[in-house]
Amino acid sequence: MEDQTIRVQLSETNKQKPKSDQLIFGKTFTDHMFVMDYSDPLGWHNASIVPYQPLTIEPSAMVFHYGQSVFEGLKAFRTKDGEIQLFRPTKNLERLNHSNDRLVIPPIDEEFVLKAIKQLITVEKDWVPDAEGTSLYIRPFIISTEPYIGVAPACHYKLIVILSPVGAYYKEGINPVKIAVENHYVRTVKGGTGEAKTGGNYAASLKAQELVGKEGFAQVLWLDGVEKKYIEEVGSMNVFFKIDGEVVTPMLNGSILAGVTRDSVIRLLKHWNIPVSERRISMEEIRQAHQDGKLEEAFGSGTAAVISPIGQLTWEGEDLIVNEGKTGEISQKIFDTITGIQYGKMEDPFNWIVNVETKSTVKN
Repeated sequence: MEDQTIRVQLSETNKQKPKSDQLIFGKTFTDHMFVMDYSDPLGWHNASIVPYQPLTIEPSAMVFHYGQSVFEGLKAFRTKDGEIQLFRPTKNLERLNHSNDRLVIPPIDEEFVLKAIKQLITVEKDWVPDAEGTSLYIRPFIISTEPYIGVAPACHYKLIVILSPVGAYYKEGINPVKIAVENHYVRTVKGGTGEAKTGGNYAASLKAQELVGKEGFAQVLWLDGVEKKYIEEVGSMNVFFKIDGEVVTPMLNGSILAGVTRDSVIRLLKHWNIPVSERRISMEEIRQAHQDGKLEEAFGSGTAAVISPIGQLTWEGEDLIVNEGKTGEISQKIFDTITGIQYGKMEDPFNWIVNVETKSTVKN
């Protein structure tokens, strides 16, 4: 985009900010949002920070009918010194463009959008909570807005970034969860949209999640959509297993999302000289490792929870208890290290942290 100006319209009335110990994930939103439009032949234009408000969009907007939408999720953290920092935001914006390509949405200027996110956080700096484990969740998303009924890529889009202060995912420490292995429904298949972060993937997962939730399970473990044999993801997270001293995770195959936390976990394990591999993993292998006493840990990884230990896997009527249902040593160490880096409590040897300069004044 040629015009790198971000216009700012500040809200005349601000919301009452919730207390840090009363934050519920995804329920509260800040006073402002970033918006930018796309149209042929202008490209991306009209970049603005405006008061958080409803969208005016026609019922015939193509996003409602053909699902052209992508999104990302990342966080801003307040350090003990009051500074605000982001965790690997460039990886999220790279992945947003990867999703754009799959959904035939025009690419964004990643550097410019990062600048816009920083400026939006600067405007909303008082919304970044400082209580232990809290953060400001950042949700960039793009939707097709062209009013047209016809199956084709749209010519008009809107990029929006909204912010939400969120509480600690684990208020009483990380606790292992029960997971049901899904044998009927599939999340996606190779050649589909699984490697993109698009709303349809999550809509497709709801039925299975609803059914296992009624049976007391926290989530489902997804198997591949062809043979229903190989492990892919757990809920909306990537998944790892520690088997006989080695940590293994499903390799990226076109149907698995390339998680930013997943990549961070792999890099940390290599940094610690812990054996780690990306390969195909069957449920039969996991069951055999459990029977042989070699299944030592299992956990999911993602932005919201960072690490979610798995204490039980239920497959074909059999309960596989992992590490006596307790959080494993590696799971805890990864969680402590990533969150330590995010909050500025630990050294960042990978240059993952991007600081947000909040001392500048923003004017209308």
